[in-house]
Amino acid sequence: MKKILSILILSVGINAALFAQTPVAKNGALHVENGKIVNQNGAEPQLRGISFSWSIWGGRKYYNPAMVDWLVKDFKVSIIRVAMAVQPDHGYLQEPDPQKQLVITLVDEAIKDGIYVLIDWHDHNGNQHTGRSEAFFAEMAKKYAGVPNVIYEIWNEPARTTWDTVKNYAMQVIPQIRKYDADNLIIVGSPNWDQAVDIAAASPIMGFKNIAYSFHFYASDPNHQQKLRAKADSAIKLGLPLMITEWGVGESNGNGKFDHDETKTWLDWMETNHLSWVNWNITDKNETTAIMLPGAPANGNWTESQLTAAGIYIRDVLRALNK
Repeated sequence: MKKILSILILSVGINAALFAQTPVAKNGALHVENGKIVNQNGAEPQLRGISFSWSIWGGRKYYNPAMVDWLVKDFKVSIIRVAMAVQPDHGYLQEPDPQKQLVITLVDEAIKDGIYVLIDWHDHNGNQHTGRSEAFFAEMAKKYAGVPNVIYEIWNEPARTTWDTVKNYAMQVIPQIRKYDADNLIIVGSPNWDQAVDIAAASPIMGFKNIAYSFHFYASDPNHQQKLRAKADSAIKLGLPLMITEWGVGESNGNGKFDHDETKTWLDWMETNHLSWVNWNITDKNETTAIMLPGAPANGNWTESQLTAAGIYIRDVLRALNK
């Protein structure tokens, strides 16, 4: 009996040790404190991972549990982003139930694997669909209330609009989430494709806790260099909590040059500022920012020959930093 008990205790200890290594077990529920996103111990967790592509077109085939498992096992991600298409054909506005199921499938697998997951309303014109967004996020919040893995990103990349417009949208959607989920992190966008964080910092959303802001860049884009970093530096100095919910190694059109020096500059900047980030994107296109080459299997299990230059680079970075 003593021998059996010892084996059981050892087995439980091993399982607990394995579980303790998951990003969510290590960091717990995220919250905002003193202008920073911090974990259950008050430390900045610096999560790093990859965004799924639009949940339509060629990227849709990768919306399956095996893909999440592969990214955790092979790429060592601590966070993924589920980019639910809203406005294009076959997106949420036209096909809400299938799109919602794609999101739930990935979110549930991320929870099972112990990583964080951004539920991204992938829309450039969120203010045109506020009611639909409110209903969607209310449903997600009711389903995932208190689950520490889940983060709500309520408007991906507002286009050429004003901060007042983005803020007004957020002030309508956030209460719908908070009806059911009082604490989980909510990420708010800013004008000009999540680049005007300095403007948001001058007049942040008040009255709600655990609100952070997304900041996007494309490392090789000529317009996304020191001037753009200065905007984020200004926002950070003003106490605006930031998360890089999308960035790519190429240029903002998804293509262009992969400049290794500029990419390293951006990576070093994110490390210096302890910012969590999600790289764009899980798709198999002939495109600079795509992770895989055309024809890469939909369930992962990729060889290096099936990865793009970006895919090889990001995999190496994640494996090095997410230890």
